[in-house]
Amino acid sequence: MKLPRVILRLALVAPWIVFGLLCVGLAYPFMELPARAGLNRYWSRKLMAMCGIRVVESGDPVLSGPVLWVANHVSWVDIFVVNSVRATAFVAKSEIRGWPLIGWLAAGAGTLFIERGQRHAVHAVGESVQARFRQGVAVGLFPEGTTSEGDTVRPFHASLFEPARTAGVPIQPVVLRFLQHGRRSPLAAFVGEETLAVNLWRVLGATGLAVEVEFLPPLQAQAPDGQPVSRLEMSRLARAAIAARL
Repeated sequence: MKLPRVILRLALVAPWIVFGLLCVGLAYPFMELPARAGLNRYWSRKLMAMCGIRVVESGDPVLSGPVLWVANHVSWVDIFVVNSVRATAFVAKSEIRGWPLIGWLAAGAGTLFIERGQRHAVHAVGESVQARFRQGVAVGLFPEGTTSEGDTVRPFHASLFEPARTAGVPIQPVVLRFLQHGRRSPLAAFVGEETLAVNLWRVLGATGLAVEVEFLPPLQAQAPDGQPVSRLEMSRLARAAIAARL
């Protein structure tokens, strides 16, 4: 049954991706930010449903005003899962821009791409993040800098916590748990040298996939002694909060 399932889902997903590209290229330039955000959220929810992925939301996400959502990273699915809750401008590695279709959609939806290894990259992206905050936008960050199979959290990079910390923007940890038939599963994990095509084939051919997205309480910006929390400490606290809920 896997091949017919993949074919059926591709028949749904392909036109939906074309529709998304048309929206990005033709409609977005003439739409106000709230309208674009609403369309982005609707499109992402439908995409996950067409891929056979159920999104289960819990916690209290910050749904208005600027926020930095900090999440563990498992798959290309992560961006669309979070966008199904609230339209989010993600910071992502520059390689994603070159991915067929998904990279184009991510770029059109406002993803901020960072070139790893470039000394000026963090500063440039930090300025772009600040600009998004001034617009009242949610920004998403995967501080691990890479994906895992979803059962552990790799060390966090703290540098991009700084724009939110200095601007006084809430930093909210987000936990992504992948399940199949109710049990934790690495099936959708996009890790190692696997190609996007192989991962898509496996995801589209699977049944019973779900992603639990849990929004934890925002981090406290001040320590008990009243001193501001450093970006390194923010990073440590966010990682510990996410790891405790995986």
